[in-house]
Amino acid sequence: MEQERRRRKRKSKKGFKIALSIILLLIIGIGVYAFSVYSSLTNTLNRTHEPLSREKSEKRGQQVNLDSRDPISVLLLGTDPRGTERGRSDSLILMTVNPDKKSVKMVSIPRDTKTEIIGKGKEDKINHAYAFGGVDMSIKTVENFLDVPIDYYVQVNMEGFKDIVDAVGGVTVNNNLDFTYEGHHFTKGTLDLNGEEALKYSRMRYEDPRGDFGRQERQRQIIQAVINEGASMKSLANYGSILDAIGDNVKTNLTFDEMKDVQANYKDARHSLEQIQLEGTGGKASNGVYYYHVSEENRTQVSNLLKEHLNLN
Repeated sequence: MEQERRRRKRKSKKGFKIALSIILLLIIGIGVYAFSVYSSLTNTLNRTHEPLSREKSEKRGQQVNLDSRDPISVLLLGTDPRGTERGRSDSLILMTVNPDKKSVKMVSIPRDTKTEIIGKGKEDKINHAYAFGGVDMSIKTVENFLDVPIDYYVQVNMEGFKDIVDAVGGVTVNNNLDFTYEGHHFTKGTLDLNGEEALKYSRMRYEDPRGDFGRQERQRQIIQAVINEGASMKSLANYGSILDAIGDNVKTNLTFDEMKDVQANYKDARHSLEQIQLEGTGGKASNGVYYYHVSEENRTQVSNLLKEHLNLN
C-alpha cells in the first residue's frame, strides 16, 4: 500500500509538472506573440511618422499636453496621388476631441470649397492646397478657413486604402443609394465590399443628388467599418498584413508615444460623435470651374463651435 501511495504521488507530481510545463509554454508563446505584435506595431508606426515643418500651430499659445488631457484637433486627409504627381486631397475632415466632455466633433469640408490658399497668394478650391504644398499647406489653409489650430494630421492614400480594407477582410456598409460606378453596381441595403469595391463606393459623387456630401458620408462609412473590422478578434491573426497596409498608405505627425497617450487619455470621447455640416451654395464661375461657397455666417458659427470645444473661447 505504501508503494502504491508513493507511485500515485510520483504520478501526481509528474502530471503537475506536465501541466505546469504546458502553462509555461503557453505563457512564453503568448509573450513571444505579444512581443512580435508590439515590435511590428512599433516598426509600422515609425514608418508612418512624418513630422510637420513647424512645432506647433500659430493659432495656439503653447503646445498641447496630452498627459494633461488638453482638447486636440486632428485633420484627416484622404489623398489621391496620380502616378508621380502628388495629387489632391480627395477628402478633408477636421475632428476636435475633448476628453473632459467625452465628445468628438467632426467637420467634413467639401473639396470644392473656395477659399484663400495660404502660401499661394490666391483663392482656389481648398483641396488644391495639397497639390500646391502638401500637408503643410493644407493644414495652414484649413486653419485659416476655420480659424482654429490643427495639432495633428493623419493622411491616407485613398488608392492604397483598398489594401487596408482587404487586410481586415473586407467591410460591411448600409447603402441608401442605388448606383453604378466604374463598372460595379451598388444596390440599396447591406453590402459586403472588398478593397476595390470599397474604393469605388467611396469615390462616386456625380450620380449622388447630395454631390460631395453624399460621397463624404460614404467615406465615413468605409472608415468606420475599417475601424470596426480592425478591432475585431478575427483581425488579430492577420495583423501582419494590416500593419503592412497601414505602413504603406498612412502618414501622420503623431509619434508612437503620442498615440499611446491619445489611446489612454482620449478613448472615452469616441462614444459621443457629432457631425457638423458646412452650409453654402455651389455653382460654376465665369471660367466654367465649379466652386462651393460657404456662407460667412455659417463659417463663423462652425468656427466658434470648434473653438468652444477646444476650450479656446
